[in-house]
Amino acid sequence: MISLNRLFKSFGYAWKGLFKTFHEEQNLRIQTIAGLLILILAGFFKVSPTHWAILILVIVLVLVAEIANSAVERITDVLKPRINTYVKEIKDIMAAAVMLSSIAAIIIGLIIFWPYLAAWLGQN
Repeated sequence: MISLNRLFKSFGYAWKGLFKTFHEEQNLRIQTIAGLLILILAGFFKVSPTHWAILILVIVLVLVAEIANSAVERITDVLKPRINTYVKEIKDIMAAAVMLSSIAAIIIGLIIFWPYLAAWLGQN
């Protein structure tokens, strides 16, 4: 049986984690602002529902990658005294995951916005 009390507590913990990460991680704040600007741009160009879905998906992908990166960094910082030779590699690998998701998001954004931007510039 589902316990609503436990469910609400779980959501509370998730929000705490999100706010803590947002407060402590500059890159997450930058990526969030970039994502919001993209959504404003999507509204301005009145992109199709499919494009909205794709944009939201890639924005969330980048944010989730950054939050996962932050979590792994904290875990590796705890392990640092015992396994210090791998800590830098682990952090670099997670940073690569964030970078790849960001590059993919930029490419997808360019693919989606290029026709809208070209049409808009053609009218002006």
